[in-house]
Amino acid sequence: MTINYVGYAGTYTRKTSKGVYRFELDPQSQKLTAVEVAAEVGSPTYVTISDDKRYLFSIAQDGESGGVQAYKIDPKTGKLTKLDEQLTEGKSPCHLSFYKGKLVTGNYHKGEVGLYSFTAEETLVAESFIQHSGSGPHERQEKSHVHFAGFTPERNYVVVCDLGTDELVTYRIAGNQLERHQTLTLKPGSGPRHIVFHPNGKTAYLLTELSSEVIVIDYHAETGSFTEKQTILAKPADFTDTNDASAIHISSDGKFVYTGNRGHNSIALFEVDPKTDKLTFVEFTSTGGEWPRDFVLDPSESFIVASNQHSGNLVLFARDQQTGKLTQLDSVVEVPEVVCVKFLN
Repeated sequence: MTINYVGYAGTYTRKTSKGVYRFELDPQSQKLTAVEVAAEVGSPTYVTISDDKRYLFSIAQDGESGGVQAYKIDPKTGKLTKLDEQLTEGKSPCHLSFYKGKLVTGNYHKGEVGLYSFTAEETLVAESFIQHSGSGPHERQEKSHVHFAGFTPERNYVVVCDLGTDELVTYRIAGNQLERHQTLTLKPGSGPRHIVFHPNGKTAYLLTELSSEVIVIDYHAETGSFTEKQTILAKPADFTDTNDASAIHISSDGKFVYTGNRGHNSIALFEVDPKTDKLTFVEFTSTGGEWPRDFVLDPSESFIVASNQHSGNLVLFARDQQTGKLTQLDSVVEVPEVVCVKFLN
């Protein structure tokens, strides 16, 4: 019997969305099904799931306060039960990552990196907040805009993308405090947004929102530092309308990198050179909607689900694991104001 994969979608709740949505992917029928509200919460734009699949964490906004919420996942149904929240005055973060009791956040509006502890009692404790400063030449770089906070492959550092200052920063966690460690300054006006690491732990792929490029970077785990080695365009060279690059993901075999384009409304496919880890562009695939904020490979990596914010839909694609190429399937479901997607299984 084929088992359906359970997924979650984070959204804005500016119009009709209610919060975090749950859905299923039936790999046999190649359909997205069972869309329902999993948790009512204000603008949970990004969600992340613990490695043991027991907990989901989301961004949260409540009136003039923003922060994070924690949920327990029912292992049989995938339903969510709220455990705790930590909210402070001002705009909510835009990104979060979790590993072994530590939740890190990136706040675009505040230009701030946050660290929370998730305790054995299943509560959230706000620990450390670091304010970034600086600016860049682009009109959207009037100040710091932290857009990503995650962990390096060996988990020794927190890595942060600052779109506003064109910086890639690593932090150490010392006790329950963040300590700035290394900074890589990138091309002015590029606007670093998200980063993924190759399974070998030696190479990172950084997506720039403003210049719509992928920067291939050597990662030095012993020092927590980075060295650039390639930059490749992630949108069509002749596309002159506004394009904001969005998400970047890599297949678990390290052979293919995918990036999202808001404006061109596409997913770009790159092939990874097995010797150098550098990228070669392969093709663009339309996301079947408008303004793709994110997409995700399913647990089998035979499918990709794209989330189109402005058209409010999830679109299913078949993925050829040998070539990396995508083919849109006849499966589109409505999720209003959708931003990010994550699978549980």
